[in-house]
This record gives sequence, structure tokens and C-alpha cells, in this order.
Amino acid sequence: MVHEADKYTYRVTWSEEDEAFVGLCAEFPSLSWLDETPEEALGGIRSVVRSSIEEMAAGGETVPVPLAIRRYSGRFVVRVPPEVHRQLAIEAAESGVSLNRIASAKLAH
Repeated sequence: MVHEADKYTYRVTWSEEDEAFVGLCAEFPSLSWLDETPEEALGGIRSVVRSSIEEMAAGGETVPVPLAIRRYSGRFVVRVPPEVHRQLAIEAAESGVSLNRIASAKLAH
């Protein structure tokens, strides 16, 4: 059985400042866990997230929806300086594709 905490987005990285591995969760940016190995850091942050979910649910708080199960429309608005907009429009016209196609390709890289 998959626990709700297992659906979240985790990352483990090295912290030179702490001289330890740090476990992080994208949906809970205020939480972290330091440990001696990457495996222990991952286990620690997963445990902290699990406890946080249980406490939030018990207190009637809204628990963040895991990024992995959120629905995405594929649309979002990006504001850029007019010069950048102009350059992208020129590049799109010269390439014979839409401005959306150019912007999407650049974001994918």
C-alpha cells in the first residue's frame, strides 16, 4: 500500500555548510533532514513529511497535493521584456513556426 507521503517529490543533495546530506521535499519547502548518507537523508525527510501530513490532517489544515498527481493544463503566462518578445517573434517568423513553438522549445532546454 502506497502512503500519501510516498507520492511527494524528494531530492537529496550534499550540504557543504553542514557537511551532511540533506533531504528535501518540493511540496514542503520548509522541511529538511540532515544525515550521514543519502539513503538516511531520504528516509528522514520522508518520515518528517509523513508526520507533517498526519499533523496537518488532524488539525484540519490543507495538505499540499503532490506534484506528481496534480493536473497541468500545459498553459501558463510568462512576462518578458519587450525586446525579448520582439527577438522571439522574429526568430519564430524566420523559422516559419509559431511564437509558442519557439518559446516551448527554449523552455524545454
